[in-house]
Amino acid sequence: MSENDFTPDEMMTIAASRALTNDDVCFVGIGAPSAACNVARLTHAPDITLIYESGTIGTAPDVLPLSIGDGELCDTAITTVSVPEMFRYWLQGGRITIGFLGAAQLDKFGNINTTVIGDYHHPKTRLPGGGGAPEIATSSQQVYITMKQTLRGMVEKIDFFTSFGHGDGGDARKKLGIETAGPTLLITDLAIWKPDPETKEFTVVSLHPGVTRDEVQATCGWTVKFADDLEVTPAPTELELKTLRDLRERTRIAHSGKKEKAA
Repeated sequence: MSENDFTPDEMMTIAASRALTNDDVCFVGIGAPSAACNVARLTHAPDITLIYESGTIGTAPDVLPLSIGDGELCDTAITTVSVPEMFRYWLQGGRITIGFLGAAQLDKFGNINTTVIGDYHHPKTRLPGGGGAPEIATSSQQVYITMKQTLRGMVEKIDFFTSFGHGDGGDARKKLGIETAGPTLLITDLAIWKPDPETKEFTVVSLHPGVTRDEVQATCGWTVKFADDLEVTPAPTELELKTLRDLRERTRIAHSGKKEKAA
């Protein structure tokens, strides 16, 4: 397996996984965040505590869950608590270091829409909704976001505020009495972004291997700002790629109803 043979989606997932540490207590969103968190657990952060919205604590799934209600999460968790306890004691109690979220729409200040595309009362598309994401976005010590770049996904103005990021920028969170840091990292399939310390506008700090500034701009609905000391994201290692691919293959087999195990 060549370290040069990887997809943009694999680069995104692995770059996101690297942002997590052994000491993190991570509230995990389904989809790309779940893949990233479990790659971290299976590689450099074996002691990370993964928490899912259904109340599972310290879960270590062998395959990626289809939803927060997937039995795999409860089966592999250290313990499972009620959803009210999860939100009141763990999340609102400040015990979650990282809330890891995805987004259907995102603006440059990290505000997330997962509710509707178009007018709320007459939407073009009705999305799954917020679930626990609004509370995760305000109560986690930090929020990481991962998503693929598209013009319809990364927009100048989101159609609905599902999860509050940095509002209209600056100290918008503080003005509302929100003391947590909010979105501190955005990982896409093309780049790594961090909010400007003052304006809170997401700024590209690292381009993934082979990606150009023009490619980033072409898939983003606002005028992109790039850091002066722009870096290149390290390519995935063979271990990282094998871990991610094995995890996805186990997941594919499990969800297709086959009984054979992945090699």
